[in-house]
Amino acid sequence: MLRVLMFLVPLALSVYAFIDCISTKDDDIRHMPKPLWAILVLLFPLVGSISWLIAGKKRTPAGGRPRQWVAPDDNPEFLKSLDDEDKRDDQP
Repeated sequence: MLRVLMFLVPLALSVYAFIDCISTKDDDIRHMPKPLWAILVLLFPLVGSISWLIAGKKRTPAGGRPRQWVAPDDNPEFLKSLDDEDKRDDQP
């Protein structure tokens, strides 16, 4: 089982890195052009994949922009849904 994992983990990592490299926009790639990164990942699967994941792509902060939380009693959509639900319950 360990022998299979020693083969599958680098293969999965290489496939993931290659697909990620191809699907990344040109503006988000750092240090080298996209075709060079793709060749590096294909020719040197383990080293190329790890280097792509660490240095090849610009990373954005996790979660994006934080949203302002709105309390349910201040949210007009929530209040409208309560009114609609109340009207449905009142109808025979």
